[in-house]
Amino acid sequence: MSIKNIRLEVMQFLEKNVDSFVEQYLIPVENIWQPTDFLPDSQSENFFEEVKELREIAKDLPYDFWVAMVGDTITEEALPTYESWLMEVEGVNNLERNGWSSWIRQWTGEENRHGDMLNKYLYLSGRVNMREVEITTQHLINDGFDIGTGRDPYKNFVYTSFQELATYVSHNRVSQIAKKYGDNKLSKMCKMIAGDEMRHHHAYSEFVNRIFQVDPSEMMLAFQYMMKQKIVMPAHFLRESGQQISSAFENFSDSAQRIGVYTANDYVEIMQKLIDKWQIDKISGLTDEAEKARDYLMKLPARMAKISERIVIPQESYIFKWVEPATL
Repeated sequence: MSIKNIRLEVMQFLEKNVDSFVEQYLIPVENIWQPTDFLPDSQSENFFEEVKELREIAKDLPYDFWVAMVGDTITEEALPTYESWLMEVEGVNNLERNGWSSWIRQWTGEENRHGDMLNKYLYLSGRVNMREVEITTQHLINDGFDIGTGRDPYKNFVYTSFQELATYVSHNRVSQIAKKYGDNKLSKMCKMIAGDEMRHHHAYSEFVNRIFQVDPSEMMLAFQYMMKQKIVMPAHFLRESGQQISSAFENFSDSAQRIGVYTANDYVEIMQKLIDKWQIDKISGLTDEAEKARDYLMKLPARMAKISERIVIPQESYIFKWVEPATL
């Protein structure tokens, strides 16, 4: 039987438990928080006073913080790309609305709130050029992405396990920095988003764990493949108005590293956490090829840590069209 057919069988086997995954890892719409729970209430007589207070506190937050905030927001706003990509994964059938497509729609519904809340906060803050942000968001959706997984569910679940944890780190750090500068409301918003991302990480990493139990060798090879080619961030095609595809990502990444929102060291730590979570050292019944993949994975974090130590981040901030020099 072909590898593709085995993957489809495994996805169909796991699909029997999708309802329990939804119940364990997602929250009913009526019970989950919504953006308006944390933003100034436009129906309140105190709305303008609340917005004024928000804008005053926002003035103290540093330039690289705003760049990281904009990048995080745009990444969340490009959700149509992520949903359409996942709907094409082997074993997901949106036409027949099978269990996996139901999971993706409900996951998308939760994720959609993140961009809504951050976008509204940026708009009210007065610290960013929203038209430029909107242009970049539209470009990112137009350009899509290629995360190197194809339709392979094993590779896709490695990617989402990693990426959900990375977004947890990013939003949690933004929350901590906002609190440090006295913006407790923004800190609370980002903490709530981070909580969602961690919950989603637990879900996708559990999918991988279940696959290791029934198809360990192929799952190990898929994990190795994704770590060899490196995890590409969802916003890797980021660009500003009038610029070439992907031209803004490196400068955005530098800002995030400078202010400590997401660093090369975080990348290595996430890799190690996945290795520990899936107990890669204890998995049995592997083929010779998969055993070699395991050896490679076990040694990789130490190798990557040495490389990350040599990375030099520019000290000077790149001036984005999103956050203009006048707001420095």
